[in-house]
Amino acid sequence: MTRWRRIAIAVLAAVVAVPQAAWAEACGTAQEAPSKRRLFVLTDIGGDPDDRMSMVRLMTYANQFDIEGLVATRNSRGVFPELIGDIVTAYGKVRDNLELHEPGFPTAGELRTRIAQGPLTDGIKGVGPGMDSSGSDLLIRAVDRADDRPLWVTVWGGPSVLAQALWKVRQTRSKAELASFVAKLRVYAISDQDDSGPWIRREFPGLFYIVNPGNTFHHSTWIGISGDKFHGRFAGGDYSLVTNEWIDRNIRGKGPLSDEYPNWKFQMEGDTPSFLYLIDNGLNDPDHPNWGGWGGRYELYTPPMRKWFLAPETRPIWTDASDEVLGHDGEWHDDQYATVWRWRAAFQNDFVARMDWTIKPCRQANHPPVPRLDMPASITAKPGQRVDLSAAGSSDPDGDALSYDWFVYEEAGTRSMSNNVSGVKLPVNDADQPKAWLTVKTDRVVPPGTGTIHVILAVTDHGTPRLTRYKRVIIDVVD
Repeated sequence: MTRWRRIAIAVLAAVVAVPQAAWAEACGTAQEAPSKRRLFVLTDIGGDPDDRMSMVRLMTYANQFDIEGLVATRNSRGVFPELIGDIVTAYGKVRDNLELHEPGFPTAGELRTRIAQGPLTDGIKGVGPGMDSSGSDLLIRAVDRADDRPLWVTVWGGPSVLAQALWKVRQTRSKAELASFVAKLRVYAISDQDDSGPWIRREFPGLFYIVNPGNTFHHSTWIGISGDKFHGRFAGGDYSLVTNEWIDRNIRGKGPLSDEYPNWKFQMEGDTPSFLYLIDNGLNDPDHPNWGGWGGRYELYTPPMRKWFLAPETRPIWTDASDEVLGHDGEWHDDQYATVWRWRAAFQNDFVARMDWTIKPCRQANHPPVPRLDMPASITAKPGQRVDLSAAGSSDPDGDALSYDWFVYEEAGTRSMSNNVSGVKLPVNDADQPKAWLTVKTDRVVPPGTGTIHVILAVTDHGTPRLTRYKRVIIDVVD
């Protein structure tokens, strides 16, 4: 009897294990953790409510990063590291539920050890002897850590904490040690919100720096996330996806973390593009700002002086670029804002899903599809040659149907595939199928006719909300 009981228990365990394994796979716990990038955040949280909004969204992506610093910097009212602490505490209440859906979320305790603050003085006045802070000290320790990955510093307010860290290292180390320190840094700044940004770029010319220079937001790429009606005053994006009404329907009422998410005053989450740029979604490649992604697209050059700049730029920086995109209004738009708003439906749906993850069990939430190329991601072709594209091995962890969209990202490449007529794009054939193809264009090509063509695959599932992930194929056109 005991033997048969053991057999029955073993059979029952095997039966139960099947749905459990399927559930785990559907939640992503059976998948590899995302490729993590090192992240250090400087935020003037406590002024405009959009910093709190961006910090809440960042917590839902905390498994995408090794977060090594959350530093409160000065705004017009003061310095408020406790507001970061409040959001981290709320995150701690939902962290275990997030971990059910995707692996790698840090504990709230780990994040609390990385909260620090900058000085009460901002701008270049906050740089020099006696201006060290817990924030600048933490940043120096993070850069010095034995890790071959670069440290991404996202600047949501003024960058004086970064300026002080660089100043101190220059004062206390050799030229070679300083160069090594600078080489490990990558900066994405949300405009110049004080005069320490231009100072950094002038004094440390080797520093990798993404920014729209100046103290006006109107001209900045990042405004494309939601600034249609206020700072940016542009058309083309689906504004209904960034209103307070949309937030009420999709973000609020989802537990402790959503309770920390305020209404916006000027626009939704102006700082968020700085880390959306780093999300491991198959589209973003942070080493190549000119390739474009959720955080916008930038090109490397020395911009000419504009009246809104705080100082002339003295060397190349990653700055304004434009994309030509068919807007939600049915019109073509060609500006820097389009490099962000073109992805708005995808990154907003992604946020909705992740807020669902904070409270819902796995089987009641949606999870991103898994696009897979059945071909190399980098290929060589000649003018006039047919190129076959395939992603037939793509799948969805929840078993949802998939839609496909293959398109040429014209601006990311160095060889044209358009007809050089505004709004006229040469299509990829069978672009809505798992297998597609294109012919490398031969007419109206500027000599020598070589260069790269970027083909993007967007795979979107039919779950709720619909989620999108990407693959990029780079075609190197040779003679």
